[in-house]
Amino acid sequence: MNIEQFYPLFLQSDKVTIDSRKVGKNDIFFAFSGENFNAATLAEKAADDGALAVIVEKPEFENKGRNIFYVSSTLEFLQQLAIHHRNQLKIPVIGLTGSNGKTTTKEIIHAVLSEKFNVQYTSGNLNNHIGVPLTILSVKPEHEMAVVEMGANHQKEIELLCTISQPDFGYITNFGKAHLEGFGGFEGVIKGKSELYDYLKSHGKTIVVNENDPIQAEKTENYSPKITFGKEHSDYRFGLLSEEHFVGLEYQGIHAVSKLTGEYNFTNLCAAASLGLYFGISFDKIKHAVENYTPTNMRSQVVKKEGTTLVLDTYNANPSSMNASLHNFATFEGRKTVIIGDMLELGEESGKEHQNILNLAHELAFDQIITVGKHFKAVNSSSLSFENTAELIAYLQENKIDSENILLKGSRGIALEKSIEFI
Repeated sequence: MNIEQFYPLFLQSDKVTIDSRKVGKNDIFFAFSGENFNAATLAEKAADDGALAVIVEKPEFENKGRNIFYVSSTLEFLQQLAIHHRNQLKIPVIGLTGSNGKTTTKEIIHAVLSEKFNVQYTSGNLNNHIGVPLTILSVKPEHEMAVVEMGANHQKEIELLCTISQPDFGYITNFGKAHLEGFGGFEGVIKGKSELYDYLKSHGKTIVVNENDPIQAEKTENYSPKITFGKEHSDYRFGLLSEEHFVGLEYQGIHAVSKLTGEYNFTNLCAAASLGLYFGISFDKIKHAVENYTPTNMRSQVVKKEGTTLVLDTYNANPSSMNASLHNFATFEGRKTVIIGDMLELGEESGKEHQNILNLAHELAFDQIITVGKHFKAVNSSSLSFENTAELIAYLQENKIDSENILLKGSRGIALEKSIEFI
């Protein structure tokens, strides 16, 4: 089975999935194999459930009579199918990456562009070597644009994802201390994320640039075409707004305040607004999109609970985002408790970076500092230092936090959100 032979069958399908539990009638199921499982054993069941086709990488499970096809690698076939599909698309594809704020920026860009266009975009955080192909394959004839989030924790990953998604426009949110272990330090982060710039430059595509970011400005100097914001001479210039805990932007006298907390989200809003204006969307409509976007994904999310303001930012954490979150939370009025969880994938820098964040929390004079995770435990001798979220929950069941404001910030692996119901 080759891509050209299979593509007409793909065009007849409703969706592509790698989850056997989500196979429906007229779907294509890619049966991935792993160390502890072999999804090819579910091929016949997927066909029974109405799958239009099933792709397996074990020849003994092939059954062409039921459209169960053998390929040498399900992953490579998925990626190649996505590349072939991308080559047929005649719509603008916007790619974005960065150390912090990728998913929030993607969500806001989608909200803004959807004011005028039918936009397909990355679902959740399906932003890796499997998620990006799935996103591309989810683009249907009715879509007029696509927004593709690209994540990475090693060199050459963004290069691969660009080969698959072939973006026409690209934006790097920032360069921060994330995945230091995999990238080989901060310079490695810059090099890895800049693979998006390398692709766009080599193909003459458009770069979106925050000119207040010296790395972005330096990396794109003298390049064209680009869409710029942030400076007096930029294509678009926005004013920063802050109302209560929420951040917004002003453009030509019109105010748009989001439901996101933190000044660090200002540039995310600016990038989305710049793309909206570039594609002919009025700022009145951009204002509508910004003000109606409600974060529900544990990213910069503000929730009121029994008179307490909870700031939920538990989907990801690294030294850069943790620093920004703590400084933002310090501006809140009233007593403040921070519950901060380990920052993962920092390699040799882990001990130093966790100590720096703990020092910062003390410098900002929060009323209560609670840490969760083995890395924080190694640098925090306080009785309010727990090895895991289960220990934190046990503490919360016996001790009520009486602060008016509580921040929960940590890496996904710490799962701090499990403690919310006990606060």
